[in-house]
Amino acid sequence: KSRTISAEEEHYYFRVSDSDHTVVRQDVTIFNGKKPTLFMKEPERSRGVHCRFGMRGVISEAHFDASRNMVGLVAGTRRWILAHPRECLHSYLLPTGHPSGRHSQVDWSAPDLEKYPKFAQMMGHEVLLTPGEVLNVPAWWIHFIENLDINTQCNSRSGDSDVGLEDLAECGFYMGRAGK
Repeated sequence: KSRTISAEEEHYYFRVSDSDHTVVRQDVTIFNGKKPTLFMKEPERSRGVHCRFGMRGVISEAHFDASRNMVGLVAGTRRWILAHPRECLHSYLLPTGHPSGRHSQVDWSAPDLEKYPKFAQMMGHEVLLTPGEVLNVPAWWIHFIENLDINTQCNSRSGDSDVGLEDLAECGFYMGRAGK
């Protein structure tokens, strides 16, 4: 059974970024190319390839990102919970002016439904990502990630989208191409 490690326990998480496209892309070739593909919709707007190595129990708190994201798992298993931007009202997102704006106030691994009662109505999708699989995380989708064992993932972001922005506006977020 998986469990989230406490802040006091020793744990490791390591990230390697390849924004100049010289190291990681030699081995993770699905993110190469100058023409749009399934994995790189807008290659000219790529933010590079990022690989993350983490221990069991390490989590990424629920949040949304402004860009499309293609995530490939190299080793191990990661649990993803994804929610459409319209679920922002159920997610209790911190406001844009907050230092952790765009992150959920709710601990998705152990939600306090008395403090956050709307969270019980949130609709999401759970995915167990295993080696060799690739997950498309659309721009603006709220997501929570938990390492179920020692694992490695590589991802690349490729442009943004206006799809879902109207839903986020309901929660006070005004972002996207027009808002930049």
